[in-house]
Amino acid sequence: MDNLYDCHTHLNLPQYDGRRAEIIAQCIRALDFMVNVGFDEASCEASLSLAYQYGSIYAALGFHPTSSSDYDGRSALRLKKMVAEEKVVALGEIGLDYYWMKDPKASQKKVFFDQMSLAQESGLPVIIHDRDAHHDVLDIMRAFKGRVTGVLHSFSADKVFASEAADMGYYFSISGPVTFKSKKNDALRETVSFLPDDRILIETDSPYLSPHPLRGTINSPMNVRLVAEKAAELKNMAYDEFLAVSRANAKRIFGI
Repeated sequence: MDNLYDCHTHLNLPQYDGRRAEIIAQCIRALDFMVNVGFDEASCEASLSLAYQYGSIYAALGFHPTSSSDYDGRSALRLKKMVAEEKVVALGEIGLDYYWMKDPKASQKKVFFDQMSLAQESGLPVIIHDRDAHHDVLDIMRAFKGRVTGVLHSFSADKVFASEAADMGYYFSISGPVTFKSKKNDALRETVSFLPDDRILIETDSPYLSPHPLRGTINSPMNVRLVAEKAAELKNMAYDEFLAVSRANAKRIFGI
């Protein structure tokens, strides 16, 4: 299985309806483990169900910023109960999204802060979604410095952000955009080459963000190899060496 893994996927989504079992079977043969990530109450329930159904699937549970309006006292209590389950390895994905702006910034920040508090209480690492919100995400990370750490999912910020996040103990998960053939992603590739070897992870964010040359298709954890190949190239590491280091990083942060 070549040390391949996927630390961020959404196998429960409708894009896989009718072929989910087949895709998961393929992934289990090719990948060491996968972390299936929830983003609202229903997807958290589904993620937890998949984790208990398949030994090499683990769950991350949380309310995505575009689901902030669904986070209330009842759902917060339900989430607190679910994250205590044995196969839950992270609280996420949580964070801020100023691109879609489905909820006001103040509401997103409150829900993010509340879930960071739950992570502190539970001792779980977080998986952070940050889209066009680097400054505010970093502010909330600072508020929990030394008490919460985790993974910056599909990392897209700059070296300055990366340096401070690394000092706070965070890991950086690299996804399909690192392979995209555009000048817009040159800065990302430069940042990836700068990231500490012992903090870099790989993911697909399936069914989204298919890597080149599959961009525009439904993504699969099987495509994580393309991300790993590009990341290894940018880190000036042999492919097998990069995978061994990256997989060890993932097992360390998620306690797998």
